Amino acid sequence: MRVVVGSGPVGTAVARLLVERGEQVRLVTRSGSGPDGVEKVQADASDPAVLTKLADGAETVFSCGGPAYDKWVTDWPPLGASLVKAAEATGAVLLTTGNLYGYGQPAGAMRDGDPDRPNSVKGHVRAKLWAAALAAHQAGQIRTAEVRGSDYLGAGAASFFTIGVLPGVLAGKKTAVPADLDALHSWTAVDDVARTLVAIASDDTALGRIWHVPTPPPVSIRELATQAAALAGVQAPRLSAMPPAVLWMGGLFNKQAKEIRELQYQFRATFVLDSTDAQNTFGITPVSTEAVLTATVRTGR
Repeated sequence: MRVVVGSGPVGTAVARLLVERGEQVRLVTRSGSGPDGVEKVQADASDPAVLTKLADGAETVFSCGGPAYDKWVTDWPPLGASLVKAAEATGAVLLTTGNLYGYGQPAGAMRDGDPDRPNSVKGHVRAKLWAAALAAHQAGQIRTAEVRGSDYLGAGAASFFTIGVLPGVLAGKKTAVPADLDALHSWTAVDDVARTLVAIASDDTALGRIWHVPTPPPVSIRELATQAAALAGVQAPRLSAMPPAVLWMGGLFNKQAKEIRELQYQFRATFVLDSTDAQNTFGITPVSTEAVLTATVRTGR
């Protein structure tokens, strides 16, 4: 039996992939939602007693959920601690869906072995979560690994592009984007995150480290928007670069704008993920940008 925590795009993709492989899946969420074919349980995964009971007998616990952006500082630590405690109590392997925030501002392409050097509040949160899980692994208390991808694309994916750029492109509206529109950026398919997590779950030698999700070559926001418009059959995108000061002012009135201000370094310069190690180890060829963008456009996000 496998336990998946979170029914967002990644959690749903993981659950579906496991079901396709004939696995018994228990999906734990606050809402009790989830795809067909799984056991859906409404529960608070940040309660270690509750999560431990739900994970009893499980081979793997997949951490695929997380708090709202503005609640990371308060809500991630208890959830992360609960996941580690449940893994220790049950013996289940803990596989976590992470991101690239912990690395901070990169000097070049980000690689799996790079040290965490966070330069943002959210980056510090993510780095501490991984450090705690890795320490427990090294102490022999749990078995764990973390999978990190760049900004997501795919059906239902929520990312800087799908939320802040794509809606305007599909509607044919002028869109101001707080980014260097021509800087190369890596975009990761949600389905590839799921494929990587499931591959690691079947390989004990893959534990005790970070893996980068197989990700296609980077493309700029302008190019991605141009491709999306062509796939959707709408006019070419009308994008402009929003100055940092305008985003800062917007953050005074808009919660989402406020939360992305500290992450601007990811979109004002080249931001590239190297996933060579995972591709070679697991034989996963990343979904092409065109294919994942097609799925993204079909859902309007």
